[in-house]
Amino acid sequence: MPQPDLFSPRATVRGLAPVSPRVLALSPRVLALGDCAATISFGDTIAPDIHARVKAFCAALAEAAPIPGLGEWAPAFASVTLWYDPDQIAFADLAKRLADLAEQPARVGETGALFEIPFCAEGDFAPDLDEVAALAGLTPEIWLARFAGLDFEAYMLGFQPGFAYLGGLPDALSAPRLATPRKSVPAGSVAIADGMCAAYPYASPGGWRLIGRTPAILFDIGNAARPALLAPGDRVRWRAISRAEYDALERRWRAEGFNPDSLRAPS
Repeated sequence: MPQPDLFSPRATVRGLAPVSPRVLALSPRVLALGDCAATISFGDTIAPDIHARVKAFCAALAEAAPIPGLGEWAPAFASVTLWYDPDQIAFADLAKRLADLAEQPARVGETGALFEIPFCAEGDFAPDLDEVAALAGLTPEIWLARFAGLDFEAYMLGFQPGFAYLGGLPDALSAPRLATPRKSVPAGSVAIADGMCAAYPYASPGGWRLIGRTPAILFDIGNAARPALLAPGDRVRWRAISRAEYDALERRWRAEGFNPDSLRAPS
């Protein structure tokens, strides 16, 4: 099974640096994926400006007149993959429609909901916190305070159901991936690596740095309307809690059920 690290190459992720005007001026490319899917690519760098083009394209696609045969689509860091029925529209016609939409002026700001997600950074929940803070030249307390003061944005879902890749971690707080990935990362672990942040919905191998754990349910297979807590475009603000608060929330959500709306914060 691939590690989440494979989705975050150090050369392009670290710091989420602004994209040069030359890159932004490039026309998007529409590529065929077999005979019933296509990908429109806006670049090969993970950066806020390129991802803004991804969001703008998805917004234009949702607002435009329906394209015959087009089913669903999924945004990623710098591209959008779309599934379509080739009996209803030829790839060449689809590619033209997509390219035209991509050239429309961007009108997208903060499109998603803001979630304030609790996490605990005490003891064995945060085995890499001390080293991460030391790499930044900070105490763990100051590092956590700065981390909790950030607003992250979900760029895409991947690796696991509900695993959201969150952009917005500055270089000053970032750290490289572990040289040797762990064989098992506990479910709910909050992790950082190479300018990104994420939380693991399920236990799995992983090489990101663990700096806390959340009791929130990140993927609920019983919630047909919204199984994943986060969707692309949503924003996340991490709220530090004590181990006692963590245990109390975990018990309550197990007994009463988890309501994702309880974590929504005023925009």
